[in-house]
Amino acid sequence: MTLESMGYNAYFSSAFIALGIKDAVPGRVAWQSAYSYRVWCEGGEMPAEPLGKVKAVELPAVGDWVAVRPPEGEGAGTILAILPRKSAFSRNAAGRTVSEQVVAANVDEVFIITDLEGDLNLRRLERYITLVYNSGASPVVVLNKTDLSADVEGAVALAEGVSPGIPVYPVSAEEGTGMQQLEKHLRPGRTLAFLGSSGVGKSTIVNRLLGEDRLEVGEVREGDGKGRHTTTHRELVLLPGGGAVIDTPGMREIRVWGDEDGLVDAFPEIDDLATSCRFRDCRHESEKGCAVLEALEDGSLDQGRLDSFRKLRSEFESLHRRRRQQARMEERREGKRFAKMVREVDRYNPKRKKP
Repeated sequence: MTLESMGYNAYFSSAFIALGIKDAVPGRVAWQSAYSYRVWCEGGEMPAEPLGKVKAVELPAVGDWVAVRPPEGEGAGTILAILPRKSAFSRNAAGRTVSEQVVAANVDEVFIITDLEGDLNLRRLERYITLVYNSGASPVVVLNKTDLSADVEGAVALAEGVSPGIPVYPVSAEEGTGMQQLEKHLRPGRTLAFLGSSGVGKSTIVNRLLGEDRLEVGEVREGDGKGRHTTTHRELVLLPGGGAVIDTPGMREIRVWGDEDGLVDAFPEIDDLATSCRFRDCRHESEKGCAVLEALEDGSLDQGRLDSFRKLRSEFESLHRRRRQQARMEERREGKRFAKMVREVDRYNPKRKKP
């Protein structure tokens, strides 16, 4: 397995050379748990730990290309730097503070997996699509468990209605049907990420693509069709023919991260209509001359689509406000720490002239 087949190209090579670290080699993060990592390099896989200054700035994510110093003997290598990312699927981390959690880095396409065993959640699908566009990757929608659906064509039509311009593939990973549609996306140097709720069959699909039962697969509960989190960590798996896939744990909550640019791609019909609104800053709520509201009235725009657009826009705006507030609070804390340091200097240097 060469670095190039794993996605290493001129972009990452130039970034690695610019670091000028003589005793380091390029590698790709394949597995992460706390501060322990496994990194794929030209010579194979090695355990690695990030250098202190790396941990202080940002922890590597699965899919990251890094500069790593191999161990001299047995033991772990040292991650010295993270190379600039070409894409990053991120969400707002859980908790009160506003912070980015990178789910998968340097991904070319994100396969959004949902299943047809229960109700098809179109609003959740729109949320995933928006965040994938924000990541810099391309979204692909996969409707799994067609063997358990009584109306596959209807489900595909619903998914296509909220996925304009995006491939929508109905498959049954359990029976192996429709998988050839996914296989055509597998190419050397390409990286695919698989995202979705617990129990939708992400690991089963990856195993089908690998041709072996590499990842553990869990059962779903009867009644609600939910699955336990069989995948408990993110993992980059190398494909036999080149390329890689990243399997992720099921996510119960997908809090938005980034800016509103993803809304333009995820809701292109609303963006197109907005160009005909009377006011350039129209919010499509109650303004006169709003082309979006006119489309809603004549039935050419779905109410659910507009409601989803408004909700996501509101979440992005709330995120931006919280980030600004957090930045101001951090500035005040830094000011207080500096003032305290000056007082301590004055205390132990009584001869120091005060300004």
